[in-house]
Amino acid sequence: MKKFNPLIVAAAFLFALTLIIPAILVLPFSDHKASGKLGENLTKAPANVSTTPSKDAAVEVAVFRSAQKSIEKVDMENYLVGVVAAEMPADFNEEALKAQALTARTYIVNRLINKDTMGAPEGSQVTDTQIHQVYMNDAEQRAKWGTDYDWKKKKIIEAVRSTSGQILTYEGKPINALFFSTSNGFTENSEDYWSGSFPYLKSVASPWDKNSPKFNNQKVLTVKEFESRLGVKIGSSNKIGEITERTAGKRVAKVNFSGKVLTGRDIREKLDLKSSDFSWQRKGDNIVITTKGFGHGVGMSQYGANGMAEEGKSYQDIVKYYYKGVEVTVADSMLATITAQK
Repeated sequence: MKKFNPLIVAAAFLFALTLIIPAILVLPFSDHKASGKLGENLTKAPANVSTTPSKDAAVEVAVFRSAQKSIEKVDMENYLVGVVAAEMPADFNEEALKAQALTARTYIVNRLINKDTMGAPEGSQVTDTQIHQVYMNDAEQRAKWGTDYDWKKKKIIEAVRSTSGQILTYEGKPINALFFSTSNGFTENSEDYWSGSFPYLKSVASPWDKNSPKFNNQKVLTVKEFESRLGVKIGSSNKIGEITERTAGKRVAKVNFSGKVLTGRDIREKLDLKSSDFSWQRKGDNIVITTKGFGHGVGMSQYGANGMAEEGKSYQDIVKYYYKGVEVTVADSMLATITAQK
């Protein structure tokens, strides 16, 4: 019987260990659930998305998270991805998503460059609500999109990076890039809804919106609730006020209730209506209110943008249609100024 050399056996044993130990160390993480620290999963970028930082990545945004009552600091690229993800359906046309990314970047750059923190709690620069721009982080996007996360995230990142560093300007300054969901067929002059008049926020036709699922809406209120909210008296009359003026965007400008005059905006906000293009009729002890459109109506219509994109218009065509006289400008110097202010 052949004898084994002890040195050879020992060497073989050591060699086997070098193969086994790495495998043992890797096993606990083979389910792809490795985390950077306790309770925090590492974010994994969708496949086929470049990891090269964009111009936006150098700027930091402090977002006040309303639900958590905390401040989340995030680079501007991820902030814009979070805004587009929250503000516009990911299945919209790519050019519409680019237009949305451009308006979102313009809004936050304008705010940062002017050090405007109005409406944001101390230490933050913007909230995650409609007061400023709705925002959701990566974890919230995953929860919202589920199995569609990869393709939706990839599409939105590409829209943001396709417009990297670009903003909308009027006479060399960032614009107040307002947007909303769905028009009534026309956008609104800024001065017809707010007190401020901006030359680039003028009423334009937006026929694409009629295809929006949010174009028509109805709301039913009791007569008592209607009277209480508006501070008016209707009694048993079937006549409910009189529209005395309309805006350039075909919305209600003023309604006279037996001498008490309310603006369309007042009525929309007090009755929590989708739009200030409304009509109503009494049915017994109820008032049925019908609205057209969804939102304040000033600036870019999101469903209108998607309609234009589906017809082959580029994101630049879209923004220049909804914002009159604007330019798409490379904002390198502004971004550098913001970064230098840190």
